[in-house]
Amino acid sequence: MSEWLGLDGGWQPIVDAWRASPAGQQLQEFLAQRKSAGATVYPPEPLRALRLTPLSQTRVVILGQDPYHGAGQAEGLAFSVPDGVKAPPSLRNIFKELQRDLGQQPPMSASLLPWAQGGVLLVNTVLTVEEAAPASHANKGWEALTDALTLAAAAETRPKVFMLWGAHAQAKASVIAAAGPQHLILRANHPSPLSALRPPAPFIGCGHFSQAAAWLAERGVRLDWAL
Repeated sequence: MSEWLGLDGGWQPIVDAWRASPAGQQLQEFLAQRKSAGATVYPPEPLRALRLTPLSQTRVVILGQDPYHGAGQAEGLAFSVPDGVKAPPSLRNIFKELQRDLGQQPPMSASLLPWAQGGVLLVNTVLTVEEAAPASHANKGWEALTDALTLAAAAETRPKVFMLWGAHAQAKASVIAAAGPQHLILRANHPSPLSALRPPAPFIGCGHFSQAAAWLAERGVRLDWAL
């Protein structure tokens, strides 16, 4: 299928190897079955983040859980929605933390496309979901791919910041640490209103945006969070 092809040279071999694996075969069969049964699956392009943010340009990896499950929301970038769509609660909390941490006013558009084009890989641990059914595609095979993508980003020698938001994302910490100590791992609760203020690692107040920019600047890398 065309959505699996045409990625940059860094990501394509990883996707190809996963597609041929038992987990990849399981996921492809599952998606085909659900679509043939009439299920509405979001987003239309699950690997869009890989197309927009090549491995060689990735400086920050933001890991979430699974895509938005409302019509017209998920656009293949974790936490982002298309231009003109109202920001969901999790994204509104991201904007709140940007304002608290960096003094950045909430943007006019709720799309995080500028981040993706600027080296921020926006990827969930699970890359598809069914309408009105959160976590409906968990444990169906995507996790093996996102493990492999995370490991590839960590194994690439240039220093990166990994922002792990929520328990599902934080489960990838061991994958990152196994690649070596050259990266910064930041952990916080998921920005959902259900957890954004909950101790011990509330998202609001985490300071991840300023920490990432400062850490990369010390290594000669400029990171722009403007939207």
